[in-house]
Amino acid sequence: MTTLKRRLAATAFVGSLLSATALAQLSEYGIEGLWMVSTRDAEMRGTVSPGGQRIVWGSADRPGGAGGGDLWQARLQDKRWSAPAPLPLNSPADDAEPMFSADGRWLYFASARKGGSGGHDLYRAPVLADGATGAAVNLGAAVNGRGHERSPTISADGQWLLFSSDSRKGAGGYDLFVARWDGKAFIDPRPVPGVNTEADEIDSTWLDDGRVLLFSRSSQAGGEATRLYLAACNGQAYADARPWTLSFNTGEGVTRAPVVDASRPTEIVVTGSARAPKAGKGDLYRTVTPTLKGKPGCR
Repeated sequence: MTTLKRRLAATAFVGSLLSATALAQLSEYGIEGLWMVSTRDAEMRGTVSPGGQRIVWGSADRPGGAGGGDLWQARLQDKRWSAPAPLPLNSPADDAEPMFSADGRWLYFASARKGGSGGHDLYRAPVLADGATGAAVNLGAAVNGRGHERSPTISADGQWLLFSSDSRKGAGGYDLFVARWDGKAFIDPRPVPGVNTEADEIDSTWLDDGRVLLFSRSSQAGGEATRLYLAACNGQAYADARPWTLSFNTGEGVTRAPVVDASRPTEIVVTGSARAPKAGKGDLYRTVTPTLKGKPGCR
């Protein structure tokens, strides 16, 4: 074999390795809406409407909103997110952490706007036929306390509300709670069994029809680094929580805000900061929904 042929063969072999690595990375995750949704600003928690035509997310510092953190919405056009715009329901205070209900009728979110019970309260707004939202309604004193309530997650049947709070006596810092719908309001919030610690459990989502919990936990009480954990229900509590094996879900960074795409249940949107692709301070990424299985009895 000539020297030139050897060089060409070696180049082709190295190229095949690089291509395989790139393909493996792309099969694990991809950035969501580069320069439309994920930008140089700090994006947090994205939720896709059940029909898959809209995405709403929070941004801490994107210019053009009402002030503080704001909720933004983009629409699907030619298979791409386009025309990002702030929602009219934004207030001058912090509005964040949205989630569509499974039937698409409601948009749940957290807000520090005036008129609440304390810091951040939980709200919901009706979603109109054209995708616009109506007036925000506070979820009430049974859920909202004098501290902060964050990261609302509604069950598929609309009967259970999962959220994070530092208003109530718990294990320490932010803890995860679940409240039930009584036909008029969410009431009787109770600690989620098995996961709360002295560190902060910030946000979470149910998998496997409530039998598995995917949630974020800080490295220590009040710590800024957060990591996503998976825990399966053993019939009484979510047990044996372990870090989710997503490559950028490390103990040094910030990975949180998991929300299953209601239009594609096998895919999930999370907030984090991968090495590549990367847009800014915090980006939204799409990856495969974990398939861990659990037992009933934890909700």
